[in-house]
Amino acid sequence: MTESGNGPLSGVRVVELAGIGPGPFAAMLLADLGADVVRVDRPKGAGLGIDPASDLTNRNKRSVLVDLKQPAGVARVLDLVARADVLIEGYRPGVAERLGVGPEPCLARNPRLVYGRMTGWGQQGPLAGTAGHDIGYIAITGALGMIGPPDGPPAIPANLLGDYAGGSLYLVIGILAALQHARAEGGAGQVVDAAIVDGTAHLTAMIHGMLAAGGWQDRRGANLLDGGAPFYGAYETADGGYMAVGALEPQFYAEFVRLLGIEDEAPGRDDLAAWGALRTAIADRFRTRTRDEWTAVFQESDACVAPVLSLREAPGHPHLAARGTFTEHAGLTQPAPAPRFSATPGTLRRPPARPGADTEEVARDWRVPSLTAPDAGPRDTERKEAAH
Repeated sequence: MTESGNGPLSGVRVVELAGIGPGPFAAMLLADLGADVVRVDRPKGAGLGIDPASDLTNRNKRSVLVDLKQPAGVARVLDLVARADVLIEGYRPGVAERLGVGPEPCLARNPRLVYGRMTGWGQQGPLAGTAGHDIGYIAITGALGMIGPPDGPPAIPANLLGDYAGGSLYLVIGILAALQHARAEGGAGQVVDAAIVDGTAHLTAMIHGMLAAGGWQDRRGANLLDGGAPFYGAYETADGGYMAVGALEPQFYAEFVRLLGIEDEAPGRDDLAAWGALRTAIADRFRTRTRDEWTAVFQESDACVAPVLSLREAPGHPHLAARGTFTEHAGLTQPAPAPRFSATPGTLRRPPARPGADTEEVARDWRVPSLTAPDAGPRDTERKEAAH
């Protein structure tokens, strides 16, 4: 029986060719939603550099160990593909083809397969064959240039914006759409080309609209949502912490300045020439109390102010704790599956998969006996040739 839990993707089978970054995260999201994800790990590992037991992007998955540089390994992956609904790979363009597991042989084995490709630059274009990382992908799309102070370099948003927002989430969207098409009457499988540059550029659609309408300046720290407005930004507190302020609407701003205690002295927010003075007044006031003290002041108000928490602090926030936004499973504190479903909730069923630990189980459940068949060694090969 295929293991899939109770999520909305229960019964969907996914083959993930091991990699790092956005591909594994996309597969994790599908697994969180109930898909039976089998990760095809390499004999020498994927190279993330952390203990596999702590790699949360491999939770809810099972792992088999296959050497794709050997013909027998390629045959085993194609046997899995024949039983799958989805395949995810994150190699450079052309690598999967050279290994023998590109779209053509996979779709030949399974015409309804959704073949998901995760790259930074995409399958075509001048940069397609070159190396890259999140920072470069978001740089050329204009996204990185929007983030940071006006008088300093762009701020680096970890690898959340490119790899995971512009990459993983767009791959998942594409896979689900293609899966719907494949399962419809007369539908067929297809290739989903999810490039981080495409997804990140797509995320800037609203900003491009504002730019075209004259409502956005094409420079950092000069706009309503990029820290240019003094009532939308982060301010240091007396203990070195920070408070995030997002008091955009007039009624929320009025509540903000009242609770901050500068209602009578703050310059008018609509006077752009006074924004510098307003920013100074807000900053000076925030420095008079600690982060926790200001958190208590703004607690449950409509001032749109929140403490800036660290990764270790976030699970303890009362709101997140009440919602169960974070959970503990197999001794690891981690984000709970998202989004939520009323009838088919996603679940945490398994800890991070250890490379190769589930080969026999997958071979049985997916009815792919070749996974556990021994490789023919040199002597076996010689005996077979002699028999003919």
